[in-house]
Amino acid sequence: MAQVKIRSTTIVAVKRGDEVALAGDGQVSLGDTVLKHSAKKVRRLYQNRVLAGFAGSVADAQTLADRFESKLESCSGNLTRAAIEFAKDWRTDRMMRKLEAMMIVTDGAGLYILSGDGNVVEPDDGVAAIGSGGMYAAAAAKALMRNTELGVRDIVSEAMKIASEICVYTNDKVIIDSLP
Repeated sequence: MAQVKIRSTTIVAVKRGDEVALAGDGQVSLGDTVLKHSAKKVRRLYQNRVLAGFAGSVADAQTLADRFESKLESCSGNLTRAAIEFAKDWRTDRMMRKLEAMMIVTDGAGLYILSGDGNVVEPDDGVAAIGSGGMYAAAAAKALMRNTELGVRDIVSEAMKIASEICVYTNDKVIIDSLP
């Protein structure tokens, strides 16, 4: 019997000036069935100074969160150094290589997409998105960044709303957090 793929997330982050907001929807789907509407995929790490959003399997995302927070601790909260060291570990560690998840992390100054293939990507335009509806949310956020003066919380909120109207794996039960 073929394994049914769990699809579970849209995460989007927007950085404008010295503000950043990160939003995640709450839907967890198994095939064409919604299993949960209110999963929390955005959380604070390292003394509440870092925001992280996770896309992928819940157990894998939790493992990544724990490992990344440990890396932040060992790097004294230096997000860039922690992200690079974490990506190296993720790519080379046998157990971590099997994790099926991605992350967006930010401390307000840096904004990065982290993946298991060793990538640490800092977007040029201050918009980062991952997950099933990530590209829809990214497109909406980019348009709002270019054509409005909305604040970052409003941009990620509207981007998630638009993604939820297009992507069947994204809902409108959104958690938003921000850093000044």
